[in-house]
Amino acid sequence: MTTTRAPSRTLAPGRTLTLGASRVAYEVRSYFRQGDSVFFTFLFPVVILTIFSVAFSEGSFAVTPDGTEVNAAQYYLPGMLAAGILLSGLQNMSIDIAIERSDGTLKRLAGTPLPVISYFIGKIGQVFVTGTLQSALLLLVAATVFSVPLPTDPALWVTFAWVFVLGVTTCAILGIALSRLPRTGKSATAVIIPITLVLQFISGVYLAFTQLPDWLQTVASVFPLKWLAQGMRSVFLPQSFEALEQGGSWDHAGIAIVTGLWLVVGLVLTRLTFRWIRKDA
Repeated sequence: MTTTRAPSRTLAPGRTLTLGASRVAYEVRSYFRQGDSVFFTFLFPVVILTIFSVAFSEGSFAVTPDGTEVNAAQYYLPGMLAAGILLSGLQNMSIDIAIERSDGTLKRLAGTPLPVISYFIGKIGQVFVTGTLQSALLLLVAATVFSVPLPTDPALWVTFAWVFVLGVTTCAILGIALSRLPRTGKSATAVIIPITLVLQFISGVYLAFTQLPDWLQTVASVFPLKWLAQGMRSVFLPQSFEALEQGGSWDHAGIAIVTGLWLVVGLVLTRLTFRWIRKDA
């Protein structure tokens, strides 16, 4: 009697990376072919920045105790950059994988030699590509349309780079872990979007963080979005705005620690919960 052997997933590291790179190109093409994903994750922060900038275009939007003023576009740019990371990473990733699990895509991939690592490289790589393009578009619109002054100090761009890379990686990994939460692909949007929407409202994206009740600030400080928005503010707002932050500091160490801890949590949850096929479906 002849038996059929399952395809081996043990490949050389170079081959795994090559497959992962090809998956990145595939995932990016697939992403931009989905109109709803492009609007609600890629263009959404640009649209919101434009609306707020136009709605509050008269006069100065925010003023520090020493009299430093910024317009609405400059004030909201950091929050939109942080929200873009959350949407491109956590929201898009979790919904996309939940749909792939529900429509049988993951089941079909389970029957191929594609390693899980290559699949993850493709997904995370897609988030890095789209997140980078999204941030570049936000900066371009802010600088050219709304005359937002961009930093000239190289150290600030270094801060932007590490906050962005850490944020994208963390949100992408958490998105993979969170994809187990929706029971079906049809329910994924209804389950995930409210989570990301609430996080945006309590994390200083749309509302000034220090104007929220103390207990709500404490809750928001548990999650990474608050820290990503704070890190972006430290790059794009004048130094005098640091006094308006919780604790009166940009607290870069806190940004790295809290976001890094969530990265570890995401990796552990992904390792424990990710399956090609949902057993309880």
